Amino acid sequence: MPSRTDQRTGLAYGLAAYTMWGLLPLYWHLLDAAAPAEILAHRMAWSLPVALVLLAALRRWSWIRPLLRQPKRLGLVLVCAVVISLNWFLYIWAVNTGHVLEASLGYFINPLVSIAFGVLVLRERLRPLQWAAVGVGTLAVVVMTVAYGRMPWIALGLALSFATYGLVKKGIKLDGIEGFSAETALQALPALGFLIYLGVRGQSVFVSGGTGQALLLAGCGVATAVPLICFGASAVRLPLTTLGMLQYLAPTFQFLLGLAVFHEEMPAERWAGFVLVWAALAMLTWDALRTARRGRAALAAAGALAGERAATEALETERAAAEPAAPSAAAPPAGAGEPGR
Repeated sequence: MPSRTDQRTGLAYGLAAYTMWGLLPLYWHLLDAAAPAEILAHRMAWSLPVALVLLAALRRWSWIRPLLRQPKRLGLVLVCAVVISLNWFLYIWAVNTGHVLEASLGYFINPLVSIAFGVLVLRERLRPLQWAAVGVGTLAVVVMTVAYGRMPWIALGLALSFATYGLVKKGIKLDGIEGFSAETALQALPALGFLIYLGVRGQSVFVSGGTGQALLLAGCGVATAVPLICFGASAVRLPLTTLGMLQYLAPTFQFLLGLAVFHEEMPAERWAGFVLVWAALAMLTWDALRTARRGRAALAAAGALAGERAATEALETERAAAEPAAPSAAAPPAGAGEPGR
C-alpha cells in the first residue's frame, strides 16, 4: 500500500494532470488561426520527439522488440492511434468553433459510456446504483437533444471515441509512456506527410503565421505529453477511487471556461441536461466510494480472521509440543523404582 507521502505526491500529480487537460481549450484557442487538421498534425508530429526524449531519459527501450513480434498487439496500437486521433481532432474542432460546453459534456458522460461498454462488450454486471446512473445519463442525452435541437453528437463522439480508446488499450498492456510512444510513432509519419503537403500548397500557418504561432504549434507535443506523464505518476500512487473522482476536474474546468471565458450560451434546458449528468455522476461516485469502503472492511475482516486462525494454530502447535514432555518431567529418576543394586 502506498505511503501517505506517496499518496500526497500522487494527488499533486493527479491535480496537475487533470488541471492541464481542463485548461487545454485556452491553448487550442491561441491556435485558432490554424485549421483543426493542421493543429492535430502538429500535435501528432511533435509528440514523437517528446516521447523519444522520455524513453531515452528513462532507458525504457526493452518493450519495443517484443511488441514488433506481436502483430495482434501492433494492430491494437494502430486502432488506438486512429481512435485517439479522431478524439483529438473533434476536441480541437469543438474548441475552435465555439462548442467548449458540449465538449465538456462529452467528458462528463465518458464514465457512463465506459460502463455501457463494460456491459455490452466485456459482459460485466452492474450494481443497481450503476444501472440508475446509466438511466439518468440516457435521460440527460434526451434532454440535451431537445435543448440543442439535434443530437449532441460532439459530446457523444468525444465520449464514444475516448471510451473505445480505453477499451482497446486494455488488450495492449503497455504502460503510459510506452503506449504513448507506440501510438505517436504510428501517428507521426502521416502527420508529417500532411504538414509537408500544407507547406507545398502554401497553406501552412506554421510557415506563414509568424514565430509565435510556430512556437505554439511546436509546443503541441509538450502540451500533450506533460499531462500524460503527470497522470502516469499519479496512477501508480493513488487508489482507483481517488483517481476516478479526479477525472471530473478536467470537464469541470472546460465547462467553466465555456461559460466564463468563451461566453457560450447556456439556456435553462441545457442546464437541465447538465444537472442530470451531474446527478448520474454523483450516483457513480457514491457507489464507487461505498463499494471501496465495503471492500476495505471485508479485507480488514479477512485479515483479522486470518490473524486469529494463525494465533490459534500457533497455540495448538505449542500445546502439542508441550504435552509429550509432561509425563517425562513427572516421571521418577531412572532406576528410582528399581531394587537397589
